[in-house]
Parts: sequence; C-alpha cells; structure tokens
Amino acid sequence: MLSPKQEESLSKFMSKILRHTPEQFGIKLDHEGYCHVHDLISAIKSENRWSDIGEAGIDQVVTNCPKKRYHMVNGYIRANYGHSAGRLDYKESIPPTTLYHGTNSKVVDKIITEGIKPMGRKYVHLSETLEFATLAGKRRGELVILEIDTVKSMANNVKFYIANNGVWLADFVPPQYFKKI
Repeated sequence: MLSPKQEESLSKFMSKILRHTPEQFGIKLDHEGYCHVHDLISAIKSENRWSDIGEAGIDQVVTNCPKKRYHMVNGYIRANYGHSAGRLDYKESIPPTTLYHGTNSKVVDKIITEGIKPMGRKYVHLSETLEFATLAGKRRGELVILEIDTVKSMANNVKFYIANNGVWLADFVPPQYFKKI
C-alpha cells in the first residue's frame, strides 16, 4: 500500500505519462485516451523509484484521487482530462445551466476581456460544482471563480463535452457568457 505522499507522487507521474508525454514512455493512446494498464505499469517501472509498482498501486491512485483524474475499465486506463498531447474525442453533451471555472486574480482581467481559453491544454476545463472549481483554481494563487451561463453559450454555438465526474470541457468560452462571482 502506498503512503499518501507516494500516492500523490505516483498520481503526478501518471498524469505526466497519460496527459502530456505518452510517446516518451512508449505508450500509444487510443482516440479516447486509453492504454492498457500493463503498458502504463511498464512505463512507470522504467523509473527506478517505481520498480515495485503493480496494479494495486494504480488502483489505489485511481480510487483515491480527489480530482477523479483517471478512469479504469476492462484493463484499460486513461486520464479523464487535462491533456496537452493529442486531442481526445469527447461526447458533445448538454451541461447543467451553470458551470464554474476556477482561476486566479493575476489573470482574471485578461480572461474577462478575451474569454476562457485552453492555454496549453486542448480544452477549457469547467466544473459542475463550486467545490471542484475551487479545488482546480486554488493551486494557482488567489482564487477567482467564474460562473458560465451554458444556455446562452450553447445558443451561440459554444460546444460542451462531458469528461467525467462533474468535469466539463469546452473549446473556448467567450467573455459575454460568464461573470466573476
């Protein structure tokens, strides 16, 4: 069993592999971002500190991750969102009438002027709850929460995609469809 510190460290390493540099570790993701769990374990074991990792450690990280970053099914695993490598296929869906985006005070004026952009990622990340938006945004400095009106957004051709566990994605959210709360 992994300690909480090991769990967090392994989760970060899994994110690096599954979200940002799969090819560097010899991993080929399918169009939905999945790879075989055993391929991920082999990649993780390439780092000496993780030479003893097995499926139980991966299961522990997936189960305990507060941001629900991972999904495992039938021996395959993926990062649910946050990819900078490749663009995954997500199902376009109708979101709740309000979604939230956590950011920080240093960039909020630019966001209010230019809209919410994916920046280094493939999609804008949005949350169904204030709690999750807070969790996502607080790691970047003084927290600011933006409230997105999805009804008005969709009426003007903004598309939303369901990622998992209350996380939604969009290509871009123009500034007229959100407000600071």
